[in-house]
Amino acid sequence: MGSEKKAQHWRYWFVLPLYPYQQRPTVREEIVKDALWTFEQPHGLLYAVVPIRMTIVKLAKGGLLVYCPIAPTAECVNLVRELENQHGKVKYIIHSTSSGLEHKIFVGPFSRYFPTAEVWSAPSQWSFPVNLPLTWLGFPPQRTKILPLDYTESPFADEFKYHILDIDLSQGSFVEVAFLHKSSKTLLVTDSVVKIPYYLPKIIELNPFPLLFHGRESALDNLENTPENRLKGWHRICLFALYFRPSMIDTTPLKQLIQEAFKAKDRSNRNYFGLYPFRWRNQWQKSFEAIKERLLVAPILETLILPQAPKDVINWANYIATWDFEQIIPAHFDAPFKANPLEFRQAFSFLEKKPLYPSGNEQIYQQDSQFIKELESQLIKLGIAKPPKIYNQ
Repeated sequence: MGSEKKAQHWRYWFVLPLYPYQQRPTVREEIVKDALWTFEQPHGLLYAVVPIRMTIVKLAKGGLLVYCPIAPTAECVNLVRELENQHGKVKYIIHSTSSGLEHKIFVGPFSRYFPTAEVWSAPSQWSFPVNLPLTWLGFPPQRTKILPLDYTESPFADEFKYHILDIDLSQGSFVEVAFLHKSSKTLLVTDSVVKIPYYLPKIIELNPFPLLFHGRESALDNLENTPENRLKGWHRICLFALYFRPSMIDTTPLKQLIQEAFKAKDRSNRNYFGLYPFRWRNQWQKSFEAIKERLLVAPILETLILPQAPKDVINWANYIATWDFEQIIPAHFDAPFKANPLEFRQAFSFLEKKPLYPSGNEQIYQQDSQFIKELESQLIKLGIAKPPKIYNQ
């Protein structure tokens, strides 16, 4: 293993075996000079790879606050150490959600590299299939604390505001803690809102294979590495990541898949046993056009999670909309992106049955969300999910 690959190795990949498994490169970007940085790694399922992001903020009195840790590979830890050498030790590590295993799984391992840092966790933590205490999930017992509901009771209240959304889902809770870094006017969120960029994030370009895999039309296509194919692959990845099964794809019969797999010329890059089970319809680009460069709530949250407590969500969004921020950094997709409190609040207007999309795009968005709506119906029938509630002012 080369030195670079060794530095990017994540040895606990098997605990949550998602792409890119044990090989996780890290890209650090300075967002506000000498004050705020993002760290990104690739993360996904079935080559639908998007960025997963950690944000680090310099504290006014020295030291660093880490929001939403990622995999602490040697490369990642070294990049954090460089900041420590200039700005002081990591003092606080913020675990900002309760349901996202892809975030929770990194907190314990990350905190072990910074043994003097306090770990502050969102409330209502749970795990599946067995509900285990945080210490059993690797959180350091002597240093882990639960974020108080009132942010003024936290040790970093001088520089940060935060507000907690906590939704009871019967099988567990969905919790999101939004943080405001006052001096840089930056809103930090985990999963509540995203923005889908037209162009590829730098971290995704490091390994073009997932892009080229999704850029092909069938298993018979060679994986030709061109900017056009990479961009096409990225747009399709975004649709998969948001909708799981966009309306603009058809699945291929198994017999045809097997035939194509044996005929494929580029056998060295055949994955999923050489199968490529998707067929994109003509005009599939309309689906991407409907979501690109838009501040939005991911469809799975819009359909399955947030309607379980619409009044709580609206109150949470209204409170955050009183804050003074100019940019948002979420844990996935684009960041940072310019947005004001009104734009953030409008992202949740679907709970009030107000249209979010320009004329013509609403129908496309609803068609693409159909699979998630069907999933919701099945979960309700099985008693796993509850019917959505109606928002009453």
